[in-house]
Amino acid sequence: MPDKAVPDKAVPDNAVPDHAQTPKGTDVITSENPARSSTAFAATDVAADDILRSTLRRHAAGVTVITVPGPAGFTATSFTSVSLRPPLVSFCLSLGASTAPAVREADRFAVHLLGTRNAEVARQFARSGADRFQGVAWTAHEDGLPVLDDAPAWLAARVTLRQAVGDHLLVVGEVEAGAVHQEATALVHHDEAFAAARPLLPQPIRRAS
Repeated sequence: MPDKAVPDKAVPDNAVPDHAQTPKGTDVITSENPARSSTAFAATDVAADDILRSTLRRHAAGVTVITVPGPAGFTATSFTSVSLRPPLVSFCLSLGASTAPAVREADRFAVHLLGTRNAEVARQFARSGADRFQGVAWTAHEDGLPVLDDAPAWLAARVTLRQAVGDHLLVVGEVEAGAVHQEATALVHHDEAFAAARPLLPQPIRRAS
């Protein structure tokens, strides 16, 4: 349902992330690298993009709504921090997404970190061919940047880098403002569905036999 971190088919530009992103520090299995391929994948001639899609379905990612002046916005799971000094964040967006033109023109963007009570907002901002802001309370900040009123937390950033990478657009921004309004159970996307992120009790590590 978001617009990135999950494969495009699993997350269309209107209901789920709009980009396929590889978790940092993770070795990607490729059909050209048998040393890193699992037995299951190595046994068949699987396309690398299919391997990526299958693997990312097992990766839980936080759900956000990213907005730019227009207003325009989309649900994304590709949001991540880049640096603390300076404070940089980034996201990815499919080059073919309906919001890509607005993102290319924007000097600033807002990232809204969603809670489980915002699941319908996430679905709405992932929906194609709809007015994604209809019925959603928001406030226009500097330069008309839309900030959603009910998001538990948000950040506003000035674009410092915009670059096409493969079939996606990478956008990096320096954080200029933000707020945490409420504590909330984080909304995550996993295996093509929304889910809740909740603390787990410590459990012993299974030792090798």
